[in-house]
Amino acid sequence: MKNYVQPAVLDQIGNTPLIQVTRLDTGPCHLFLKLESQNPGGSIKDRIGLAMIEAAEADGRLKPGGTVVEATAGNTGLGLALVARAKGYRVVLVVPDKMSTEKVLHLKAMGAEVYLTRSDVGKGHPEYYQDYAARLAREIPGSFFADQFNNPANPKAHETTTGPEIWAQTDHNVDAIVCGVGSGGTLTGLTRFFRQHQPKLDFVLADPQGSILTEYIETGRVSEVSGSWLVEGIGEDFIPSIADMTGVKKAYTITDQESIDTARELLRAEGILAGSSTGTLLAAALRYCRAQTEPKRVVTFVCDTGTRYLSKIYNDYWLIDRGLIDRKTYGDLRDLIGRRYDEGGVVSVSKSDTLITTFNRMRNAEVSQMPVIENGKVVGVIDESDLLLKIADDTNQFRSTVDTTMTPQVETLTPDTSINKLRAILDRGLVAIIADQTQFYGLITRIDFLNSLRRKLS
Repeated sequence: MKNYVQPAVLDQIGNTPLIQVTRLDTGPCHLFLKLESQNPGGSIKDRIGLAMIEAAEADGRLKPGGTVVEATAGNTGLGLALVARAKGYRVVLVVPDKMSTEKVLHLKAMGAEVYLTRSDVGKGHPEYYQDYAARLAREIPGSFFADQFNNPANPKAHETTTGPEIWAQTDHNVDAIVCGVGSGGTLTGLTRFFRQHQPKLDFVLADPQGSILTEYIETGRVSEVSGSWLVEGIGEDFIPSIADMTGVKKAYTITDQESIDTARELLRAEGILAGSSTGTLLAAALRYCRAQTEPKRVVTFVCDTGTRYLSKIYNDYWLIDRGLIDRKTYGDLRDLIGRRYDEGGVVSVSKSDTLITTFNRMRNAEVSQMPVIENGKVVGVIDESDLLLKIADDTNQFRSTVDTTMTPQVETLTPDTSINKLRAILDRGLVAIIADQTQFYGLITRIDFLNSLRRKLS
């Protein structure tokens, strides 16, 4: 490996700001947010990425020309990729398939090799992300398996950096810290530090609904059955080996709905764009603060930047598909429409638009069929097969207009049409156009129909 000059950006890891929440109801308490989103890689995991790689270099587990391998929900991978690529190492990451597109694209842009695996399986399954990564580490010569869930450098990073920073920034005056547990490194490292400096400090656990950790704190038992949750990066279906939860005095279970609502409220009220795990932590911190009868100084974290979740928790349609945004209901087929026309959600073209415009809108919206709308009414439909037939032999036809290619005969269903008739349309591979004599309401695709069925499970 060549001699690499360490980029100055690595010197910016840590020493993140601590700011007070001023526009949310914190009861009698003062609530402070440690802005870990201000780390150069955008999350608190930059700290452990640097610590784990430097520890492995120091003891010889990671040598020049080596490969860093890790199982990650995204942020640890980004922290490792930031540091490892700066030092000239290959990076191989295994990521569960529920992680946001932004995280995966960021990892690949940094030069990491990303293996997506199943998020619906547990430890012991060959596709479980930690087992998958461990297997790759055994197979790749010269590899170092970072193994954040068992690596002592993980909590050490927080014991030696995050804890002292909070202690200094609060002028040695802090009563409680609200943490989540993914690998357990943050909670463990802070517990070790504050046992030496503020042993009366309360640790509060913020845990997604479906995780087993709150039950473990409250009962001492480890549930054999976990649920599922949309929040990324925290919550577990097992107890991480490095997690020291003996200092936790209170645990709150937070639903996906409350996590997402709280993250979005943080942006509206305080101007801080944060991820879903921050929503979980803040929701628990606000519950804790509002339950107090005397003033306390409480700290929690903005774990990562919300730019990694623009396609998810800040995307109304993603939330609608999962039943996490309330909408007006009608008791008819309009309730199945994922993108309603009156809400501006329908991607469409007009008869005078060109086929290149049509193609670009299809590609950007990831749809294969669009309605042609004039004066609020559907006058035709155009799909990718229409485009292909038109331009396959003459690409100049991209300049022709939609009315030369669209299908003008459209099948529409009125809102009061039966589900059986809707299914008949969908079974033929078509989308259902929902309209009546007065207006167009939107389209129902097979995915929209499946989403409506899935929501009935909730």
